[in-house]
Amino acid sequence: MGIEVNFEGKIALVTGASSGLGARFAKVLAAAGAQVVLAARRTDRLKELRAEIEAEGGAAHMVQLDVTDYASIKSAIAHAETEAGPIDILINNAGVSSSQRLLDVTPDDYADVMDTNLRGAFFVAQQAAKRMVARSKGDPKLQHRIVNIASIAGLRVSPQLGVYCISKAGVIQMTKAMALEWGKYGINVNAICPGYITTEINEGFFETDAGRKMISALPRGRLGTPDDLDGLLLLLAAEESRFLNGTIVTADDGLSVQ
Repeated sequence: MGIEVNFEGKIALVTGASSGLGARFAKVLAAAGAQVVLAARRTDRLKELRAEIEAEGGAAHMVQLDVTDYASIKSAIAHAETEAGPIDILINNAGVSSSQRLLDVTPDDYADVMDTNLRGAFFVAQQAAKRMVARSKGDPKLQHRIVNIASIAGLRVSPQLGVYCISKAGVIQMTKAMALEWGKYGINVNAICPGYITTEINEGFFETDAGRKMISALPRGRLGTPDDLDGLLLLLAAEESRFLNGTIVTADDGLSVQ
């Protein structure tokens, strides 16, 4: 029996969609038939991405979103549903990193990472879930999906990435807590923990001596690329994943078992 994932009629909101994994996630969901709502601070990049998606026959909308600003989150979620319709799928992807020893972390460093990666992710999910819960009370058969993008760094500590690791560990526990509370409303909440994936943000580092040394220490001596997460993203966003809830999926090419 074959299974074909089809997102026709589904509305998917992708945060951090202006670059990297977020942009890839939006393209993949649009190619599978979803209407995607692109959300990020950099609206100029969102306009370019929307044009790319539409040129390939997909449907895309865009909203400006600063996940560190609670008012911006509420406004963006409301705007997304006004523009596209009720959100069925949330890809909670916006994130930042910071590299320094723990003894050198400043309050501003700490707040920048935590406010984006954990606090921002929490309130984006909360605002989307409030609307999902309200709709599910009216129609218990409805299914919704929230996919939080965590990191392998939330499961194992990396040198000089302590605050980032702490934030992503929080995302993992947040995912489980949301799955526990919201599952009864047909909302499945799961997380992806990517390993080392090359994007335009980090490709410069991986071309340095330190970057090449890091790559050589990986289990198969290679980096992942954004398309390596396509199948996993589609699975967790699809209705066929209805028995997956509170699941933390590691996609790291074997790094976590090294």
